[in-house]
Amino acid sequence: MNADSTGTPPEPGSQWYDGEAGPLVRPYAMTGGRTRPGPTGVRFDLIALVTLDSGAPGVDEDTGLGPEHRALIDLCRTETQSVAELAAGADLPVGVVRVLLGDLLELGCVTVSRPVPPAQLPDERILREVIAGLRAL
Repeated sequence: MNADSTGTPPEPGSQWYDGEAGPLVRPYAMTGGRTRPGPTGVRFDLIALVTLDSGAPGVDEDTGLGPEHRALIDLCRTETQSVAELAAGADLPVGVVRVLLGDLLELGCVTVSRPVPPAQLPDERILREVIAGLRAL
């Protein structure tokens, strides 16, 4: 780092904090250089719902989880949240959150509910006919 506008060199240890940007930690440092979630190759959609598994091993124990993992666990502790909500709540890039969620999923700390693809949803016409049939009863 260079000297500031007054010519004063930065204080020792201040290279990891920027007053405007906050802590300077690269995303790859949080994920151990990984860009994909776990060896299972799980894909987390932005709208996939993540729920904390309270009975899972490692949720309340010290399992060597990093602070980012714990932040995601804390966010899920109050309510089920989407991947996008977790990324916003933890103030982390979505790619990092996906990798960290892959770790938590493999440890059995969370469960993920994937959205139903539109092609698998029932046709609206069929639903209207079911409603009409129920009303006729």
